[in-house]
Amino acid sequence: MKIEAKNKLNMTKKNTALHLDTLAVREAVPKSQYGENSESLYLTSSFTQPDCETAARRFAGEEEGYIYSRFTNPTVDSMERRLAALEGTEGAIATSSGMSAILLLVMGLLKAGDHVVCSRSVFGSTIKLLASEFGKFGVETTFVSQTDVLEWKAAIKPSTKLLFAESPTNPLTEVCDIQALADIAHNANCLLAVDNCFCTPALQRPASMGADIIVHSGTKYLDGQGRVIAGALCCSKQLIKDKFIPVMRSAGMSLSAFNAWVVLKGMETLGIRMEAQSARALAMATWLETLPGVARVYYPGLKSHPQHELAMRQQNQTGTGLGGAVVSFDVKASSPIEARARAFHLIDSTQLMSVTANLGDVKTIITHPASTSHGRLTEDQRQNAGIQQSLIRVAVGLEHLGDLQADLLRGFDTLT
Repeated sequence: MKIEAKNKLNMTKKNTALHLDTLAVREAVPKSQYGENSESLYLTSSFTQPDCETAARRFAGEEEGYIYSRFTNPTVDSMERRLAALEGTEGAIATSSGMSAILLLVMGLLKAGDHVVCSRSVFGSTIKLLASEFGKFGVETTFVSQTDVLEWKAAIKPSTKLLFAESPTNPLTEVCDIQALADIAHNANCLLAVDNCFCTPALQRPASMGADIIVHSGTKYLDGQGRVIAGALCCSKQLIKDKFIPVMRSAGMSLSAFNAWVVLKGMETLGIRMEAQSARALAMATWLETLPGVARVYYPGLKSHPQHELAMRQQNQTGTGLGGAVVSFDVKASSPIEARARAFHLIDSTQLMSVTANLGDVKTIITHPASTSHGRLTEDQRQNAGIQQSLIRVAVGLEHLGDLQADLLRGFDTLT
């Protein structure tokens, strides 16, 4: 059972007028008797009980109290409270990774014979999990266009229980109409889950547009410095209690207290990081559009982006109209073989950017999605998702923009 401890300020209930920046710093479980200013880190696997009767009531869910860190821990509770406050949901449940959050989502909501409608542009591991792993257990998934609302609606079946989308997607930054998908889901008595990893609640709050569940990889921007693996689902307390806690207690895709503490502290600077990194990303994307060696740039903040106006409506939590910190682009090439070689050359020529498939770090990261994050997909799946060999993804960090541009020019200037 999740602990509903009341914060001294009771921010999530009474002080709803507090700004997100304030909630990101202050929302947590109450301080201990020692009055610590930085939230405590509770590194313990279990919690002692005053007597057997109390232990029995707590294990039965009849009384609040911390029991075992697989499903109750004050540090994890603080992280969940803070993230829920930022997303504007009743609650949150933390998991050991972003993919384990999706695992918990599907295990908690679906059974054999149920049907999912999912964007074909979502993260490669999400496609694999839904199509291959859960397909083996009788959960059917139909993959549709990220941006075609009519295709989503047409895919609905009597057995459909869940619609799943990322917005923006990884790595092509396609944006879906969250409110329209929420309407489709609710008219069909389904739930809508939206992966908000790229924007975070600093830029976008899907719950305010009708999404029932918000999915997070806390590994990315919530932590912000590439230190830990974490995930979470944000949703109603009823879903957490009835659907997700029972699976968590049995399956144990739990977030460790230490990783929860790191993400908790990372969220304190989430707003200023997202604003600064998004501003650099917009400048990077604008510059890339001017380079003769670039065929196309994918970034929601650009007016050339197909869903630019929609993105600016949905991703405008700060009022600045920023489009996130991830920029992708295609290098010009005459064939897939040449495209892969040219993309590899550009990436290998960088000396400052980190060549890794992660994102969300303050260090700028560059990667080749077709051979990394989407490398396990079949060629047909990659083509359906729009992932070409020419594609390069840059997750812009906090370095000076001029240094990042010079780093990319090393490769562009030596392309043959």
